[in-house]
Amino acid sequence: MEETDINKELLTKTWSGSSVSEREGQAWDKKKEMDFTYTNIDKFIRYSLGENPVFSNAMYLGDYSMSLEEAQRRKHEFVTKALDIKPGSRVLDLGCGWGGWLKYLKDVVGAEGIGVNLSDGQVNACRQNGLTAYIKDARYIKPEDFGTFDAITAFGSFEHVASVKDYLDGRQDEVYEDYFKHVYNLLKPGRKFYMQTMTFEKNMMPFDQIDINAPKDSDSYIMALLLKHNPDSWIPYGYEHVVRTASPYFKNTYYSDGRLDYVKTNREWTKRFYKFSLKKYLWFASLVPKLFTDKEFRHQLAILRVRPNRVCFEREIMGHARLVFERL
Repeated sequence: MEETDINKELLTKTWSGSSVSEREGQAWDKKKEMDFTYTNIDKFIRYSLGENPVFSNAMYLGDYSMSLEEAQRRKHEFVTKALDIKPGSRVLDLGCGWGGWLKYLKDVVGAEGIGVNLSDGQVNACRQNGLTAYIKDARYIKPEDFGTFDAITAFGSFEHVASVKDYLDGRQDEVYEDYFKHVYNLLKPGRKFYMQTMTFEKNMMPFDQIDINAPKDSDSYIMALLLKHNPDSWIPYGYEHVVRTASPYFKNTYYSDGRLDYVKTNREWTKRFYKFSLKKYLWFASLVPKLFTDKEFRHQLAILRVRPNRVCFEREIMGHARLVFERL
């Protein structure tokens, strides 16, 4: 693509959708949310982090002298070993993002990686870079779709499995159990599933205290701002919640706490987000008119500025769990 075409594309970019929640009168589904949350910022992420960014928590394990790239590679090496992934292994990545893990599987391990995702921007980026990815809902993949696998992974996509409505209706456990049943059916006997997910922790407030109109430095506002980024998602309450709902189908064989690693990962991402790039700043410029006309869009810019997920990790409103499960 010529530079003039790129500039034209950037300057005509529009932001799709609004972060008004279902409780506030806007219908949501997972496809709509994933495009809102990730396709909208597709170019921003790729201009900041590269064509196939690893957009999930890195694995420092306390060694913060490592670079972000080294810590992401350490995570991939750990998962490869923990799941016994070898050349020729078939691996399904549930919520494949921009394909950083798929690229590692292909280029480093020599495994056959297949990714599923609901974000058009992310799947298109994977395909444009020679990776195998499909627009599919990670919650409902069946063996008749792609067969069974030697290993399955989910780097952060579990955060989107349950909706806010599922939580409010008391169905969160039921939704999780159905998810693990699907993963069980996709995995060959005796094989393993790796997942990492954000979790609510000891300082999480009651749901009815979340308020976008609360003071800007308050926990209530920070959580409300985070929900403006993911209006249709609700995360588990501690890693024990995940282990319990997986237990009919899986034995938990590994757990580590990644909260402090996520603080570090997020800080490293932020440095790259603010690093100058003409394409990136043209992308920002194309969105300026919306800044003055759309209150909900101003919340999205506040998310980029405040980084509410990092604040939630720092305040122990949220934590992070890395888990390996073995199929029963």
